[in-house]
Amino acid sequence: MARQGRFRRPSVLPGFGMTLGFTITYFSLIILIPMVALVIRSTGLGWDGFWAAALDPRVLASLRTSFVTALIAALINVVFGTLIAWVLVRYRFPGRRIFDAMVDLPFALPTAVAGVALTAIYAPNGLVGQVFAPLGWRIAYTPVGITIAMIFIGLPFVVRTIQPILEETSKEVEEASATLGANRFQTISRVLLPSLTPAILTGFTLAFARAVGEYGSVIFIAGNIPFVSEIAPLLIVIRLEEFNYSGAAVIATVMLGISFLMLFVINLIQAWSRKRYGYGN
Repeated sequence: MARQGRFRRPSVLPGFGMTLGFTITYFSLIILIPMVALVIRSTGLGWDGFWAAALDPRVLASLRTSFVTALIAALINVVFGTLIAWVLVRYRFPGRRIFDAMVDLPFALPTAVAGVALTAIYAPNGLVGQVFAPLGWRIAYTPVGITIAMIFIGLPFVVRTIQPILEETSKEVEEASATLGANRFQTISRVLLPSLTPAILTGFTLAFARAVGEYGSVIFIAGNIPFVSEIAPLLIVIRLEEFNYSGAAVIATVMLGISFLMLFVINLIQAWSRKRYGYGN
């Protein structure tokens, strides 16, 4: 009875029942019902047909390309996104506001435009690609080009997630660490990084999730060669063009399952880090 009384205790802001109902309805219509419909459509082939389509060598190769390149891109963005956020917060220099605004450019730029621009730069006859072409190194039309495109679209998620936390971190904490005899490396690893770990994990999660589902900016620079540089979202489109709707649903369902599992594990790690270092509940 005590628990029931606490649950029904009036809130300072009334309307809990109405807002909860709206939230559940909105979540169901926008996210839950479409995903359930996707899973149901993928099971139309039967379990044997589902596993045959999911374990097709071309499907497995495209999934490996998408998830491996997205993981590499997210890890790179974590390193350089953290450095960029640090520079934007800790230093004042001419053009800082312009540089800060340019970080959000991938948000506003159409993905197709980004893909065309990156392809023009990294193609064998492009500004950067022609430097590596004589060495036999190809960037565009390879998984390397896919990774670069994913880095481009994922970087703002890391920077904008870490930047507010850095702004709230007082320099006095660093100064106190220095006065206690800690060197710069110890200050960063034992004072700053623990407070930034939840934000870094959040930025990594957002960048990874964005990269896995990216289509527009990748298909131009990928080359779309089966078993080499074909991404899973493109294979879904190919299956739809072949009117193989169940096959496309199977690939989408497998991507959904893998993404959910990875994000669930990352969220568990994030919750552990918050509890371990005492930042947030």
